[in-house]
Amino acid sequence: MQLKKLREIKRFKLFQNPLFSNQASYTVFAHLFRRIVGLSSGDHQLLINWFSRLEAERLRQLVKRILQFITIREFPPANGHKLPSMSKSRWWIPCATRILALINTANSRNNPNIIPYTEFYNSALDHVNLMAEYYRWQNPNKHHKFSYCQYPFILSIVAKKMILQRDSEQQMILNARRSLMSRALHQQAPDIDVFFLNLNVRRSHLVSDSLNEIARKQSDLKKKLKVTFVGEPGLDMGGLTKEWFLLLIKQIFDPDYGMFVYHNKSRCYWFSTSQSGNLREYNLIGVLMGLAVYNSIILDLHFPTACYKKLLSPPVVPQNLQHANVGVWKFGIDDLAEVMP
Repeated sequence: MQLKKLREIKRFKLFQNPLFSNQASYTVFAHLFRRIVGLSSGDHQLLINWFSRLEAERLRQLVKRILQFITIREFPPANGHKLPSMSKSRWWIPCATRILALINTANSRNNPNIIPYTEFYNSALDHVNLMAEYYRWQNPNKHHKFSYCQYPFILSIVAKKMILQRDSEQQMILNARRSLMSRALHQQAPDIDVFFLNLNVRRSHLVSDSLNEIARKQSDLKKKLKVTFVGEPGLDMGGLTKEWFLLLIKQIFDPDYGMFVYHNKSRCYWFSTSQSGNLREYNLIGVLMGLAVYNSIILDLHFPTACYKKLLSPPVVPQNLQHANVGVWKFGIDDLAEVMP
């Protein structure tokens, strides 16, 4: 089936039929999903355009209905309508999720979004076997199966955190194993330090030592972090690492240090316009934030929305900065291009 004209998509207003909230209609709903998934990419674009024109409440109800469909297929209620066996309806969830992906694309193309992105979260999925989902996602050649990890917009922050932590742990183990194998191939004695990213820093030279250590040990950044303060006895069981993060963040973000300024109204940090210093130190901030995420350390840092949007690649426009209210709204597009090219 092809959709050559936008008006032909009107037949898919069936999506909005409230009867599809009833479990008794789920078999029909599922076949509608499969029919649409089988359309061409051009037809999918037409559908995205149609979804992007829906009113917020209509889109919200549609998303809610599909999320409910996924939840009930994943966790069938004991007293609900009897659904087909999983062996006969395994395709239901992948098809529904792919339709939800089209709607999510339509929603994200609007600025601001039609509905908050959090309304695509399905918190019920926090209770699926996320490690199995992760494994299928990381090993597509072995399984060729659907994984929720392919569609991160549907996963809550809780689920994403668990998966990210698992991914970090797996990469730490992999990198440690490679280092151990390398020593064995070179007939070197085993050394427990090869399992860690070991940073040896002096409290009196915290920033410079941290910069130098990170620059020297780029190949070890994906190992478990272990910090030692030079001249101080102690085994890092996590406390020294957290202290290192705390002290480093406190020093670098101190207004007197000159790299960042804090705006009380927005409660956000922004880059200091008077800073003419070392770009290596700004790079350190990026590495530091990456290491914190990788090692499950929470940092008390707040940047405006524009900063995160820059990281996510879409163009930063003045309204984003106005929303952030960090004191740079007075700059024009040309100025912004120099600050955030």
